[in-house]
Amino acid sequence: MTTLTATLRRQATDGLRGFYLLCKPRVTALIVFTAAIGALLARPGLPPLAVLLPALTGIALMSGSAAAFNCLIERRIDIVMARTCLRPLPSGQVGARQALVFASAIGAIGLLILYALVNPLTMWLTLLAFLGYAVIYTAFLKNATPMNIVIGGVAGAMPPILGWAAVTGHVAREPLVLFAIIFTWTPPHFWSLALHRRDEYAAAGFPMLPVTHGERFTRLHILLYALILVATSLLPYALGMSGLLYLAAALVLGAGFLRYAVQLYRCYSDALAQRTFVYSIVYLSVLFAALLLDHYLLPGAAALAG
Repeated sequence: MTTLTATLRRQATDGLRGFYLLCKPRVTALIVFTAAIGALLARPGLPPLAVLLPALTGIALMSGSAAAFNCLIERRIDIVMARTCLRPLPSGQVGARQALVFASAIGAIGLLILYALVNPLTMWLTLLAFLGYAVIYTAFLKNATPMNIVIGGVAGAMPPILGWAAVTGHVAREPLVLFAIIFTWTPPHFWSLALHRRDEYAAAGFPMLPVTHGERFTRLHILLYALILVATSLLPYALGMSGLLYLAAALVLGAGFLRYAVQLYRCYSDALAQRTFVYSIVYLSVLFAALLLDHYLLPGAAALAG
């Protein structure tokens, strides 16, 4: 009986873990983080928890749902890629029908929370972001064009707008600036991964830029987009959204990103591409954290954003 109980407990734990991994927790965490930044920047003081908590919960559930639908749609392709073959669906942890029910359920709950406890605008914007990623990007763009991540990046850049709309009930210039930063960050972030995994994408039949246009062409575009990103990252300071703390962080982080991009262009290696990918995640996280610290810690910064 003890052995049976332990086996059932282990199976239940593995099942729950499979559903958790379907939601791509690291991606969802970054989405929730950038949505929280948008919400926290939307007013001089802290937004009410009665709005902030349900907003982030609903956005997290919708992000998890979109990720689960992505895994469901690509489950047969994931089998042939080393990076994805151990995901819950190709590894057999979760069945396709279970994934469909799970993704639909948490998505519906997320939308209901946003509509009932936040506001309809946030719900509709979140639904558009969901459709942009789970349907337009995953089902169509990813298989259709090497510029899939550029167009599909619109959905991934939405979280600051969602957070801002949740607190204010409208969309303003400031969250659009944050949207632009994430939008220009996405291509060099993803293409550095695609370079490292180009053979896997080729085997899976995805027309990623390194597969269709070659390694050197992709490296050039990473450098060009890194330059655009650094320029875009200065907009919060130029528009009065932030002060010198953020400006210093943007310049230092941008210099680091450009260093990686230049090295990648001049002397490529898979290890360097992988380090560039990791740095890009650190870059965005620290950049947005600096913007938040600037907003709350520097005199007058909060007033500028109000």
